[in-house]
Amino acid sequence: MDSFLVIGMGRFGSSLATELSNLGHDVLIVDRNEERVSAVADYVTHAVIGDARDENVIRSLGVSNFDVAVVATAGSIEDSVLVTIMLKELGVKKVVAKVQNLLHMKVLQRVGADMTVFPESDMGKRLAQQLSANNIIDFIELSEEHSIVELEVPENWTGKTLGELNIRATYGINVIAARNADGSDLVISPTAEYKIKSDYILIVLGRNNDIKNIKGKV
Repeated sequence: MDSFLVIGMGRFGSSLATELSNLGHDVLIVDRNEERVSAVADYVTHAVIGDARDENVIRSLGVSNFDVAVVATAGSIEDSVLVTIMLKELGVKKVVAKVQNLLHMKVLQRVGADMTVFPESDMGKRLAQQLSANNIIDFIELSEEHSIVELEVPENWTGKTLGELNIRATYGINVIAARNADGSDLVISPTAEYKIKSDYILIVLGRNNDIKNIKGKV
């Protein structure tokens, strides 16, 4: 179980925090709007009403103890830049920040954001899936029970064939494609004889619970 700090309880932040909690993680939410905090508080581990732009508030949260902090504030670009800087200065290992445009993204990257995202209607849920499993690159939900994910090749899969790993029986997922990092080489429906390469990405289809459990099995 990882620990997450989510700052800002707008549509994106609340969706992200709720999904991370559903995935079994320790989640602390922060927002200066009491109504927004109350709407999500019952679905997460901890909830704080406070202004994250205030350094005293940030320090009081013990932010360096969290694995990931997400800046999902809906305010100005200046606010998200300020909060990102404070989080990095206080020792947060990974800071993910919501951005409004390309310039915003470049500024946040310059001040230390480790990852930036452009929110979509379902981005909060998708990002939760990515952050929850470090080896998952992207996540597309097909239904409430099934998804397609891009999966970094686990180290102990490298050099083995799909048949040797018996992935479907062992992990409950189906490998539907494999590609290299830049997508210049794409193998569709690889056979049981396909040998997995360390620098390739597997595209798999499966039940959400099985996909979630991959992290703990490899």
